[in-house]
Amino acid sequence: MTDRRVVDEGVGVTGPRAMAEPPLARGPRPAPEPPLASATTSLAPEAMAFLSRPGLSRLWAAARMRLERGGLQPTGTIRLQNPDPQEREALSLLLAKPVSGPSVTIRLPDLDTRLRASAVGRGLAATLAALGPPLTDRRAARDVAAAERDRLWSKAESVLTATSLTDRPWAHRWMADLRRSGTLTRHPPTTALTTITQAIQTLATLYPGTGPDPTPATWGRGELATRTTGSAHGLDDGTLLARLVLRGLAQAQDVDFPTDAPARRALWRRASVTPDEVSSTVLTYGLRPTGATWRETALRERADHHLETHLTLRELRTLQMELPSRTRVHVCENPRVVEAAADAGCTAPLICTSGSATTVVLTLLDTLAAADCVFAYHGDFDWPGITLANRVRGRYQASEPWRMSASDYEYLATRAELHGTPPLPLSGTPVEATWDAELAPAMEALGVALHEEAALDLLLEDLA
Repeated sequence: MTDRRVVDEGVGVTGPRAMAEPPLARGPRPAPEPPLASATTSLAPEAMAFLSRPGLSRLWAAARMRLERGGLQPTGTIRLQNPDPQEREALSLLLAKPVSGPSVTIRLPDLDTRLRASAVGRGLAATLAALGPPLTDRRAARDVAAAERDRLWSKAESVLTATSLTDRPWAHRWMADLRRSGTLTRHPPTTALTTITQAIQTLATLYPGTGPDPTPATWGRGELATRTTGSAHGLDDGTLLARLVLRGLAQAQDVDFPTDAPARRALWRRASVTPDEVSSTVLTYGLRPTGATWRETALRERADHHLETHLTLRELRTLQMELPSRTRVHVCENPRVVEAAADAGCTAPLICTSGSATTVVLTLLDTLAAADCVFAYHGDFDWPGITLANRVRGRYQASEPWRMSASDYEYLATRAELHGTPPLPLSGTPVEATWDAELAPAMEALGVALHEEAALDLLLEDLA
């Protein structure tokens, strides 16, 4: 199938000799075979070399798309716009007729017949399968997926009907919303069925009985998860099961689906489920709430003795965390700042995010913001530190940067260099500081990251 033979066959020539028989047509003509009967049989090397030429790649791609969408049947036509000379030559040889004009239209039944009668000896579908990758019957796949979805929701309805939820309209609305959202069908069928079954059983455990408005039993979230899934972590935040159950609880309570961690915890509590409120803490120092209970007294005493305090969400729900109006609360990122403030006997109130503003940190800051406190924030001079600072400042209007300006950064970087401190390379995607447009350019120019410890002496002066 050399260029000389191609020319001899009359490609691009008009008259009686034009396209008499292209090289592809050599050999006996086999009888028709089912579309994929020969898909596993290798093509002859000469046929493979011809069919794999670049000038046919657009044709095969378009034909593959049409077959996969049409049940692997060679029906309809495809049109190739603006074929280049290489494509014209290859298509002329394949179709045994001159190809000219700004576009070429190819009937797939004719192409299928042409391939069967040629040295290829198989139909279009089998040819594409041999060229690879394997064809996918997308129509059949859609039918299978639809059947799987129907079986999933049929079984789920059966499970729900067998529980105490069957008489609750909100439960059926919840099921209908899940079906419309397609959340479950993006997962393997076995996983989807197991998860929706466990979600139904969890909600039925929370809402037993047949009364019009039963009072849910009180459960610990880990205890409830063990009861319905066998694992104490089955209802942990971020799991598919927890999201499904929370959607059901939102329907039952007639509230919006929660979009953040505090709202999720509040919804669990409304359903008499106690989330884990003791494993996560916020590090504090120097807080002197004005409340009169022993809890506030204990915090004031610890502040008087220059002792740091770890507060849990459980404690924050019971503390009367009120400080005098417009109290300035310093917020830092690194626990080392709290440790140094305690060692130095500083008196200013200080809260540490410990590298990220978790739910318990935000809960405390929310409480203090509601009590009319103002915040001064300092963090690391790196891109994650700027991101966290932006987040805190965006959430709390009464907040200001604390030694976080471009001039502060340049001073600290210069001082570190003069002291011979090995530089920490600044890496990652730059983030603009919302409080100082010059800070990010200055950081990019110097290319040095600075942790809070670089400014520790200055921070302690302010806290004193």
